[in-house]
Amino acid sequence: MARWFEGPLAAFDTETTGVDVERDRIVAAALVVQDVEGGRPRTTRWLVNPGVPVPPEATEVHGLTDDHLRRYGRWPAPVMEEVARLLADQCAAGRPLVVMNAPFDLTLLDRELRRHRASSLARYLRDAPLCVLDPRVLDKHLDRYRKGRRTLADLCAHYEVPLEEAHDAAADAAAALEVVRAVGRRFAARLEELSVAELHARQAVWHAAQARGLQAWFARNGSQEEVDPAWPLRPEQPAAAA
Repeated sequence: MARWFEGPLAAFDTETTGVDVERDRIVAAALVVQDVEGGRPRTTRWLVNPGVPVPPEATEVHGLTDDHLRRYGRWPAPVMEEVARLLADQCAAGRPLVVMNAPFDLTLLDRELRRHRASSLARYLRDAPLCVLDPRVLDKHLDRYRKGRRTLADLCAHYEVPLEEAHDAAADAAAALEVVRAVGRRFAARLEELSVAELHARQAVWHAAQARGLQAWFARNGSQEEVDPAWPLRPEQPAAAA
């Protein structure tokens, strides 16, 4: 029997107008599904006209301009519906969902669903709960004393995973999926006995501990920045529907 990191996986990624999950918007998203390690992936892409200006600093990251999104992007409401239903389909099929820095992408999707569909991600997933694999959380727990940053590009370099067209949602999703497979292989002795459901539950604990550590580091350095310990989805905030 194939180990979980050799079997079916799906990966989700977004590009956005910024980094505030309560106020920023999704401008592109992608879902990459791979049935077996080394198999040909199936990719679904979405381009969104967010209805708000895209800040220049966001365009510098992903290259998506207001003009391009107005010409080729779709309105958010039907896109968010499609995205949520496809994610629910992956969960119902028993495919773990790879999401790099899951609290960002999944929370943003949830807020978009509340904003444009008067719904929530949990409502779409009520019959098939999320089972998430977050390469950032996994790597930080399993190799906690390694120095350096742990962005997707950093993890790709460390695990020797090609990353072409960084900050393209489909490319980033595909790379995150391969990083999770590489993490699984490298730490197989510590991971292969865990079911994906058990690993999902442990990542919530690991992320909370990592958040507390980062919060303490900020405090020592005089920063007031707050780190949310919730994973893989942050609780709803009243401002989310603004």
